[in-house]
Amino acid sequence: MIDGSGVGNDERLRRIEAVTDSALSHLDPEGLLTELLDRVRDLLKVDTAVILLVDPHARQLVAAAAKGVEEEVRQGFRVSVGRGFAGRVARDRKPVVIDNVEQSDVVNVLLREKGVHSLLGVPMLAGGEVIGVLHVGTLAPREFTAEDIHLLQMVAERACVASQVQLGRIDRDAALALQRSLLPTRLPELAGVDMAARYVPGHHTGVGGDWYDVFTLPSGWLGVVVGDVSGHGLPAAVVMGRLRSALRAYALECDDPADVLTRLDRKVSHFETGNLATALYAMIAPDRGRLHISSAGHLPPMIAAPARPTTMLSTPVDLPLGTGEHRPRSTTSIEMPAGAVVVCYTDGLVERRGEPIDAGLERLRSAIQLGPAEDVCATVMSSVGVEQPTDDIALLVIHRHDARG
Repeated sequence: MIDGSGVGNDERLRRIEAVTDSALSHLDPEGLLTELLDRVRDLLKVDTAVILLVDPHARQLVAAAAKGVEEEVRQGFRVSVGRGFAGRVARDRKPVVIDNVEQSDVVNVLLREKGVHSLLGVPMLAGGEVIGVLHVGTLAPREFTAEDIHLLQMVAERACVASQVQLGRIDRDAALALQRSLLPTRLPELAGVDMAARYVPGHHTGVGGDWYDVFTLPSGWLGVVVGDVSGHGLPAAVVMGRLRSALRAYALECDDPADVLTRLDRKVSHFETGNLATALYAMIAPDRGRLHISSAGHLPPMIAAPARPTTMLSTPVDLPLGTGEHRPRSTTSIEMPAGAVVVCYTDGLVERRGEPIDAGLERLRSAIQLGPAEDVCATVMSSVGVEQPTDDIALLVIHRHDARG
């Protein structure tokens, strides 16, 4: 069939599929959306083309890309789902045609100012959910056909892919910013100790639920934390951020690591229902000679000291955070001799598929040598760490200075 533009429907379909497939391979999400809108205007002989994406928190459609009415994007146009032309498309989840804008419920003043006369909009569906609306318009009266609707729906499917990639990248950028704000970019320089740390994500987003933290308390004690929230990516990182902040607050109120983890467990069970986490909280004395430690389901640290073999600290491992069982937690006091090295870590460092965890723990123990924290950290990562981990890795090394400082 040949339409009034002289282009057969088969040719239309071929051109749309060709441009979208190649664009998906070679263009970034923003470039792809722009390319799609350009092609839609050309193929359907329309004057405007707009993509609006759903903001799930506001239940509104937000202009993400536009051709012919670029002001929509620049002005950050929004419309509530269910209101006006685009809102109706999103609410009803089906195409909507408006023959005459002046006689309709179109609420976008930019379309009216532009002089748009006829509109066609289709929903953008992904996984059964409406993620946006794609609509086109003409300045002259236009009767959109079933073929026009089919073509626009095809483009909407391709736009869904690009939009999800774009939203995923936004989530990734937000997650990275969150992770960077939560993990110390620089460990504090304190008398009596030097420290070093590493964080390696096990997820493609570059973020996860593992964390480490070091802070000084008003009493002069040094707080040390290593934790692991179950899951990966942004959801785990968000929960991790909340736990990190809560633990710091409880640490200001309690001088016993077990009490701090008890309060944190109540917080997780009540406000983070469904999430599990392990955490290790230790307090190092102002003279750096003693360490008080409590573990909520977390692997105990390793300690190396002069004239002693490297061993795992003999501290009880209590229940993880968030199990719903509120049993008493314990604190263990450990001597930290001059020259000692304490290595805290998450299970991603020692766990490997297909081998018992004891093998990974022995590999770590063998890699730990006495010396400055940065040297120990680098040696451990080169000997035990993996370049493409399947789980997040957090590593924190604390070295107590010897008598020479």
